[in-house]
Amino acid sequence: MLSQTTQYIRSLKINRDSIPSFDEYPFNLPAICNLSTLEFHPRVTFIVGENGAGKSTILEAIAIAYGFNPEGGTKNFNFSSNDTHSELDEHIKLIKGVRLPKDGFFFRAESFYNVASNIDVLARSGGSSFLNMYGGKSLHAQSHGESFFSIFVNRFSGYSLYILDEPEAALSPSRQMAMIRRIHQLVESNCQFIIATHSPIIMAYPDAAIYEITGSSINEVDYDETEHYQTMRAFFDNPKRIIDMLIEEDAED
Repeated sequence: MLSQTTQYIRSLKINRDSIPSFDEYPFNLPAICNLSTLEFHPRVTFIVGENGAGKSTILEAIAIAYGFNPEGGTKNFNFSSNDTHSELDEHIKLIKGVRLPKDGFFFRAESFYNVASNIDVLARSGGSSFLNMYGGKSLHAQSHGESFFSIFVNRFSGYSLYILDEPEAALSPSRQMAMIRRIHQLVESNCQFIIATHSPIIMAYPDAAIYEITGSSINEVDYDETEHYQTMRAFFDNPKRIIDMLIEEDAED
């Protein structure tokens, strides 16, 4: 497995002096406005937080700065269907390790359809051997969850860097558990993961660092300290009570 000296990305540093204004997006996001450095775990790093906190923006900047296509895919993907990525990647520096990954993939749930379409285009020109890397079947010919998992199983391999933005979006709870097993298989094969997620299941992977964005800061926390875990734990401890409270609040409004 990778160590602190052999991991592919060791840390991120923001060049704050080059940022024109902290009053404009994405630099006005509290998590980014107050961020200077971020140290990555040699195997798995999770970035978690509420919607709009900035985790996907940070993940996107890491991927682009490393050379991935903004909409996802490998470094060889160069399509663009909607150029909406932020300028954050222009103001960060990635501190890399001594070892280069053999391969890699930037997976983002929100633009997965575009990536799947581009894979079909490349398969038509590259033949069946190209599509075999993705399971031998068009991702559009599978269910949303099956196509997600097909990439994780068929396209991902050892000695690689994987940056995943909400990989759980189309996965059932049982498939999320299977995702933990797949992550571990790849970690054992010298892979490094950086993952933005809302899933308390996936973020339970033990050999990892968890950074939680809360308010105006981003801090490393233990799994059971995350708001995601605590919220789900409170719900499953007494679902009827939580549902009754939510319905009563809605009725009062």
